[in-house]
Amino acid sequence: MLDMKYIRENPDKVKAGIKSKKVEIDIDGLLELDKKRRDILSEVEVLKAERNKATNLIAELKRNKQNADDAVLKSREIGDKIVGYDNELRDVEKNIKDIMMTIPNLPHESVPVGKDAEDNITVRECGKKRDFTFTPKDHIQLTEKLGIMDFKRASRMSGSGFPLYVGKGAALERALINYMLEYHIKDGFVEIMPPIVTLPHSMEGTGQLPKMKEDMYYCEKDDLYLIPTAEVTITNFHREETLHGDNLPLYYVGYTPCFRREAGSYGKETKGLLRVHQFNKVEMVKFVKPETSYDELESMVKRVEGILNELKIPYRILLLCTGDLSFGAAKCYDVETWSPAENKYLEASSCSNFVDFQARRMDLRYRPEAGAKLEYVHTLNGSGLATSRLMVSIMEHYQNEDGSITVPEVLRKYTGFDVIK
Repeated sequence: MLDMKYIRENPDKVKAGIKSKKVEIDIDGLLELDKKRRDILSEVEVLKAERNKATNLIAELKRNKQNADDAVLKSREIGDKIVGYDNELRDVEKNIKDIMMTIPNLPHESVPVGKDAEDNITVRECGKKRDFTFTPKDHIQLTEKLGIMDFKRASRMSGSGFPLYVGKGAALERALINYMLEYHIKDGFVEIMPPIVTLPHSMEGTGQLPKMKEDMYYCEKDDLYLIPTAEVTITNFHREETLHGDNLPLYYVGYTPCFRREAGSYGKETKGLLRVHQFNKVEMVKFVKPETSYDELESMVKRVEGILNELKIPYRILLLCTGDLSFGAAKCYDVETWSPAENKYLEASSCSNFVDFQARRMDLRYRPEAGAKLEYVHTLNGSGLATSRLMVSIMEHYQNEDGSITVPEVLRKYTGFDVIK
């Protein structure tokens, strides 16, 4: 959520920022509501002062054994006006909040202005793409031959878009998750295993609601959402708290299954693991001081690169333009891994800085030092990494001519085997 004071003082910047994210919000209408709110508060203060005078007059008249009926009547009339203004204020504040919850975060000045993914900037490409002496199979052909995934049975169980890992396929997936968790934990990240269902206010806190409501799985009877990412529950770990500046930064990591309806993805590539409704992900979340948050973002991207370098998977880093930036992010990098069979890069991680946007929605602050004024924490998150498309890249990159798959060296201590055949 943006700061209302900032919107009031910088309306043109706010209009330009949200326009660059392809969102239309009536900022002038919001400012009119804000003025009305402040006018009501001012009027109520005047009325409360008049009521205090009337109350004092009533007390004085009664002490002097004088008739206080007129003063009592005036006090009641003032009280009725205050009640009326209070009711009006509640309506105005609700309207303001409803609008504020739909305003996206403003892009950082370093984010390129653009319309869509075509305008994203490639920051760097790393790793050597494999030169095959044979025609590489895609991940569906590989998994069917080896019997390590079963998309047909999964579809009979749950419908399309839900993967089913079998045998060594399940072991490889689990190994990848354990490897990534340990990669982050050894460097000081605190592991969290959070709930995978959450209340609406948690979704609002991280910005999934109301914007992405149609993409979420909702349990109406219990008023609970299946999480689309562990970002939601881990970031809400400190909601409505005041942190101590000496304890920042705080780093957390957690594995969860993630659920997305992908309501707006019809017509996009959906075969196999390329676009699924349920997938596994290891998520990094940081709570940091404002002055370090952009350095922390770069550090987060480096962590993802460290994993891919150890896995020896080619990848590229994209800086997202304004038109492709998510609702809550001020700046975001996508990390894409190379798929030999698809002959293209596949998104496997996004690392975002939300600055104080999520913290305002969650009422999460920190005190820089004893006696200092409270400030909002900056929050960041990044996939470290999502497994589905990374598994595509691993299986295709490490395939052999006979259809077997060599297990990446760093995963072998977790799988207990070197080859899937």
